[in-house]
Amino acid sequence: MNFKKVFGGLLATAILLASCTSETEPESVVAANALAKRLIPAQAGKIVFREVPSDSTDTFTLSSDNGRIVIAANNAGTMAVGLNYYLNNYCNTTVSEYAAHPVEMPEVLPEVPEPVSVSAKVPYRFYLNYCTFGYTMPWWGWKEWERFIDWMALNGVNMPLATTGEEAVWQRVWRRFGLSDDQIRAHFTGPAHLAWHRMVNINSFQGPLPQDWIDAQAELEKKILERERSLSMTPVLHSFSGSVPAVFKEMHPEAKISKVSNWGGFGDPYRCWFLSPTDSLYAEIQKVYIEEQTALFGTSHIYGLDPFNEVDAPSWDPATLASMGKAFWSSLEAADPEAVWLQMGWFLINDRKHWTSENMEAFLGSIPRGKMIMLDYHDDWVLGWKLTDSFYGHDYIACALLNFGGNTLLNGNFPTLIPYYEETFRDGGHNLKGVGSTLEGFGTNPYYYEFVLSLGWNYPETPGQWIDKLADRHIGREDSEARALWQDIIMNIAPKYTGSGVSMNSHPVFGPKPYNWTVKFPDIKGRTPVMDYAWRKMLEIGSDRYEYKYDLVNLGRQALGDYFDTLRDSLEQAWNNKDLVAARAVKAEMSSVFDDLDALLACVPEFDLKPWNEQARGWGKTSYEKDYYERCARTILTVWSNNRGLTDYANRQWAGLVKSYYKPRWMMFCDDIIAAIEDGRPVSETNFDHRLRFHEINWTEPARTRIEYNTPGDPVELSRIIIEKYGF
Repeated sequence: MNFKKVFGGLLATAILLASCTSETEPESVVAANALAKRLIPAQAGKIVFREVPSDSTDTFTLSSDNGRIVIAANNAGTMAVGLNYYLNNYCNTTVSEYAAHPVEMPEVLPEVPEPVSVSAKVPYRFYLNYCTFGYTMPWWGWKEWERFIDWMALNGVNMPLATTGEEAVWQRVWRRFGLSDDQIRAHFTGPAHLAWHRMVNINSFQGPLPQDWIDAQAELEKKILERERSLSMTPVLHSFSGSVPAVFKEMHPEAKISKVSNWGGFGDPYRCWFLSPTDSLYAEIQKVYIEEQTALFGTSHIYGLDPFNEVDAPSWDPATLASMGKAFWSSLEAADPEAVWLQMGWFLINDRKHWTSENMEAFLGSIPRGKMIMLDYHDDWVLGWKLTDSFYGHDYIACALLNFGGNTLLNGNFPTLIPYYEETFRDGGHNLKGVGSTLEGFGTNPYYYEFVLSLGWNYPETPGQWIDKLADRHIGREDSEARALWQDIIMNIAPKYTGSGVSMNSHPVFGPKPYNWTVKFPDIKGRTPVMDYAWRKMLEIGSDRYEYKYDLVNLGRQALGDYFDTLRDSLEQAWNNKDLVAARAVKAEMSSVFDDLDALLACVPEFDLKPWNEQARGWGKTSYEKDYYERCARTILTVWSNNRGLTDYANRQWAGLVKSYYKPRWMMFCDDIIAAIEDGRPVSETNFDHRLRFHEINWTEPARTRIEYNTPGDPVELSRIIIEKYGF
């Protein structure tokens, strides 16, 4: 007799019978039931959630009872993790972070043959980056946020960054210090750039911020926080990091206020002013900020405080850094005696020149142990804890970054990530308290983040088995060829794409370096047989699942991007040989590739510019406001700022963007090459660059550049046509 199975069934039945006598359900069960009804309404009635006591470790138990699936756990968030485990491993179902993705379920819920019990490996599971609020989420409404919060709960996130609506708090604060609303709104950047305003990088760019935006975002944040807290999350709100309006310096000439170092190529009008934490005004502002934020949004007592993100500290003297660290902490503790400081660890690995071991220890050592949590920001690439003596005893969370700028490159270094996390869990010290991701934007591969978050749990599957189940749920069935293909994609193909873009997204130029240094091409150069194979093989496998169609477009997008590299090389060869016929032929094929790629990308909304722009316009009430928001939306994806410092940093292969922005740049370049060959003269790089910049700036203005969007087609049929056309 299988005593384990019998005991599990009896336990589940006992829990069910006991619950029948309860007059009211616990709030955790109410929240979990609501989540299930949102995601799988047809099957939600057969999912039974039960709250059971546990120690401080999050744990869920999964079992079957008389046709029902019983998920017993200690809180709503852990119930959601149990549901996700069931959906992934028994139903071959993926719940995407994207609201546009349907949740595809079997008609009959599969049984759980034997009870499964899983506990958390670490108490904290962190998610998001300040930058994500600019590169991915600035235009989201409740529809997008609701699905995303559900996705975070399903994947075990219990510590999300929550900075939406922060400007409403600051407006209240600065009013109390005598600033007018016009002065306050002029201090803020436009919506897409607020993340960098919050990180003490820039002020005022594309401001003033509309009052309607400030008010609407505050209301949205209230809904976000209410939902996150109902699902057992501890949202991380912000605190005062030192940035003050320029007019505040004029009002307080005696204060210790200095100009922050240049960031991103921005000039003086957009630079930040930094109030030293050792000035008495600092603690006063911190106290008012925490008061106003708590009144508006409540508190979880964990606060992001990041004063030196990619900018210089006022002094690199260790003693001064120590005094500043102590003052930062004292202000936070005085404002909230229960406060915990959450600090990004990016500054420690990004600026090793200044953040020496002595300086790191001086700054971090000034904060009491148990009162700071460090985010080890880029553990998929460099283990920050090894560079910082495990953050000098502070609790820390091992985070994978994986994506910069929301780039749509097929990347993800599983072969590095897996052993790095194994080493961290083995040797990272007792103060390792969590896992998470600090992605700058949602790029192309959401399953990488799902995998990273899974590392926070004691799941029985190996990484290889996890990849096999990913293949199963993306096509809706177990298939040995699909499993083999996904193993190849994740372990062999994707890791080779470690850059930030493809050449068709870069400023046109010959040679290894584009005009803009921020677009770094992947290690792979040109067309790759292995990428061609992956796209062809995915097409052959076939499925009617939405996730499969998304994957097909994603692989095709990268294959066409690689193919374009060969055309770029052919154009350079035609120029070197002064071959007019070849140059014209290359231009024609480049044009064709751009058009075919744009049509393929339009098949799924995640690779389409249209939703991005329409969501931005949706925040405006007048045609002027709608154009303003769309201008902000277009700017961050392309020119980024008013200078070349970050142009194309957030480059993406998106329908509409490919055809209207990237294609004209390359066609202009081809025309210059052809004209120069015809006239027997060199290409004027200066003239071309001026015309190129005119096109880029012009494109950011909705009134000047109208975008023609493709009608969504069938990705399967389009993939077949394009593969045959180019011989993939």
